[in-house]
Amino acid sequence: MSQFYQYLQDATANDRDYISSAPIIQQALAGAIDGDHYAAFLLQAYHHVRHTTPLLMACGGRLGGAYEWLRNAVAEYIEEELGHQEWVLNDIAAVGFDKELARHSTPNPATELMVSYAYDTIARGNPVAFFGMVQVLEGTSVSIADAAADAIQRATGLPSSAFSYLRSHGALDQDHVRFFADTMNKIDLAEDQAAIIHAAKMFYRLYGNVFRAIEPSQVAALRSRAA
Repeated sequence: MSQFYQYLQDATANDRDYISSAPIIQQALAGAIDGDHYAAFLLQAYHHVRHTTPLLMACGGRLGGAYEWLRNAVAEYIEEELGHQEWVLNDIAAVGFDKELARHSTPNPATELMVSYAYDTIARGNPVAFFGMVQVLEGTSVSIADAAADAIQRATGLPSSAFSYLRSHGALDQDHVRFFADTMNKIDLAEDQAAIIHAAKMFYRLYGNVFRAIEPSQVAALRSRAA
């Protein structure tokens, strides 16, 4: 078994800083954002989380016969990820916004671009490259989710029911990362490893841009029309 997972970590170490240095991340960890800012984050989270299962299905469907074992791993991911977008919507409602308006809202351009790139890299390029996105999303959740949830809750006084997405992913994704590491260490083709590293670097940039585009004003319509 290769040590590709550690190589992937090392190859993208500098790229991770683009997410961690995003102002909203720093503000969240410092407890310096309000409920509107948090809801705006959740809104964009919904707009990419709702694509997780379809993306995994698209990836699994394009894997060749040599990667039947990886298709089985994708099936496990799908089982774990089903319905997580509803957790995000329920959190939005717990913050005080209309989750049905959120469901039918339009994502920020930065979020739409990240999701579009994910579909494109599966359809146009190497479907294994999608695991670069998994590296970014799950690794980011583990590193900041629980700490950010605690800091935001202390600052806003929001109920625990408003943090199901962050808290579940902070704990759950630790198991996911171990599973992901084992999966990546079974990938030994150089071209597939290179595709995953390239995609991870792209997704660190794209996901960082998602965080940088979040503004509290983006949820104003969800409150003003809430029932």
